[in-house]
Amino acid sequence: MKILIVDDEKPARERLRDLLRECGEAHELLEASNGLDAVRLAEQELPDVALLDIRMPVMDGLEAARHMSLLARPPAVLFTTAYDEHALKAFETNAVDYLLKPIRLERLKTGLARAQVLQRARLAELQNATAVRTHISALIQGRLQLIPVREIRCFKADQKYVTVYWPGREALIEDSLKRIEEEFEGLFLRVHRNALVAVAHIESLEKGEDGNYRISLRDMPEKLAVSRRHGRAVRQKLKELSGR
Repeated sequence: MKILIVDDEKPARERLRDLLRECGEAHELLEASNGLDAVRLAEQELPDVALLDIRMPVMDGLEAARHMSLLARPPAVLFTTAYDEHALKAFETNAVDYLLKPIRLERLKTGLARAQVLQRARLAELQNATAVRTHISALIQGRLQLIPVREIRCFKADQKYVTVYWPGREALIEDSLKRIEEEFEGLFLRVHRNALVAVAHIESLEKGEDGNYRISLRDMPEKLAVSRRHGRAVRQKLKELSGR
């Protein structure tokens, strides 16, 4: 099997590598030190299994697993963690396998034997209980694109589809505006029933001759309409920001 080892601590990666060699099979081993590099490596190398640490800088293991699930051939995922048994009950109820550190050889063998690819719905449930994502996933011409949340200007919905916009680019994503709004509360502001804008990239709010407001975003040529329903909340938010 081709196995991707992901941990920000080199000794932990070395221990997993040694244990995998003791398993008695000639595995091809790959390594990454954070979730973002792991997702990129998984897309390039198509590993059969990913051993993901949960707590890592740049991108944690839960978010990385969620992005990997969008790949054409996603790896089976086993989480590695130092969490205690009580904290792990949440993972067990979602049928997510895990290896508790320090990892033992027999436990690793068992985990590899029953590793199953995580369902997207289960990953979404896990993500709800973790930190906010650092990136948004989008499939562009069959390739996985990871869009840094800090670069996103807005999200717009059109019937069943949501489009994410960042400078000079746009892409369809498999998220709902409601879910995005809840996950990134405080970072994105609802300006219309079909639009969220990045608070950090708001440049101005202008009132047109027709009495309707439009909002301008940095590096975005198009101004977005602000609905009357959301107008007061938008003006209040901008007032708060200007008073900082």
